[in-house]
Amino acid sequence: MVGCIIKAAKEGDILSTTEQIHQQDLERLKLLRYMDDDFMTVCLTDNVEGVELILRIVLGREDIKIESVRTQELLKNLQGRSAILDVHAIDSAGKEFDVEIQRKDAGAGAKRARHNSSLLDAHILKSGDETEDIPDSYVIFITENDVMKGKQPIYPVERYVTIGDNQVLFGDGSHILYVNGKYRGNDEIGKLMHDFSCTNPDDMNYETLAKKARYFKQDEKGVAAMCKIMEDMRNEAAREAALDNARETARRMIKDGELSLEKIARYVPSLPMEELKELEAEVMQLA
Repeated sequence: MVGCIIKAAKEGDILSTTEQIHQQDLERLKLLRYMDDDFMTVCLTDNVEGVELILRIVLGREDIKIESVRTQELLKNLQGRSAILDVHAIDSAGKEFDVEIQRKDAGAGAKRARHNSSLLDAHILKSGDETEDIPDSYVIFITENDVMKGKQPIYPVERYVTIGDNQVLFGDGSHILYVNGKYRGNDEIGKLMHDFSCTNPDDMNYETLAKKARYFKQDEKGVAAMCKIMEDMRNEAAREAALDNARETARRMIKDGELSLEKIARYVPSLPMEELKELEAEVMQLA
């Protein structure tokens, strides 16, 4: 009898902890915005209308017709170097768009923009295609802060040819834009940036964006889906933390030099031998 009471108490504690985590998720969900990349990618997944709205406002063009939208897409170059694109869209003319959300200034550096642009170009051109036929590509960083510090809503980045005292647009079709998330002018881009920082869908300017945010924040099915996503993110973070700990343990063992890789693999079974060899090469290089 006593054992049953203790077991019931433990189960009650587990349920209580689970409920606490669920309540924390609900509170966190209330604060999520389009400026949070995980929430934005959920809201823009298969949301052609929403992506079209963002691109039309940012690029100042009404003729954009999006054909496909993919979120959190992994692209790799020939050397295996990769980048995960927050939103990868293709329009009816074959133009490709990478929309990135960056809350930290360090994540929106010039070299990062160059890398993403090169990955887009590498995947646009197919075998047998003429290089002159490659469609335009756009890498768009929407940043929480004014990373360029010019107090402008949008900063277009283009290549120019210097001819004497003149600069002529190179016109290679590669475009990079930075959007200032702090901008609040009384125009379309100002209203869009307001919506990106808005936690309450009912206060947003653009219903196209608001209805998706409202679904994931207020609809029972949408809230359940978001809670599942947050649970998966916690589990993934825990797995990554465990792997990081295993890698650090393996590095220390390799550095000590007392055990072979085969024996180290017994102590850190979560790491494949191929990765242990890479860690060994890394340690030897730093030695």
